[in-house]
Amino acid sequence: MELLTYEVEINAEPEKVWSVLWGDITYRQWTTAFTEGSFYEGTLEEGNIIRFFDPKQNGMYSRVEKVIPNQEIKFLHLGEIYEGIEVPQDWGEATESYVLEENDTGTLLKTIIQTPAEFKDFFEEKFPKALGIIKHLSENQL
Repeated sequence: MELLTYEVEINAEPEKVWSVLWGDITYRQWTTAFTEGSFYEGTLEEGNIIRFFDPKQNGMYSRVEKVIPNQEIKFLHLGEIYEGIEVPQDWGEATESYVLEENDTGTLLKTIIQTPAEFKDFFEEKFPKALGIIKHLSENQL
């Protein structure tokens, strides 16, 4: 299992960054760094299952392990979705966390990912791009 962390300073309050992360329209914008047309289904509450999709109904599903609005959310990845069908995977403690820390200049957004080694290169390439889009949206949208 690989532990990957990425962070970005954003000149916006945590509430704004949170809304960019999880608002339907802005989520679809920043996740273009991974796959054009990405979206999610589900309610971001502890214990809920969230399904992350691409336009072809492929993706993955995860359980919300922790949520403190405007501060932190953690997902445990459970499996993949192929053409809308869930396929469990044995990924162990594959998690993805978003931590927002308010500071003097706005918000430090940290992402902490525990992933099987096979996905490391994908995240190394894509996550910095995603954080750049989140920063831009947070600092430039009303």
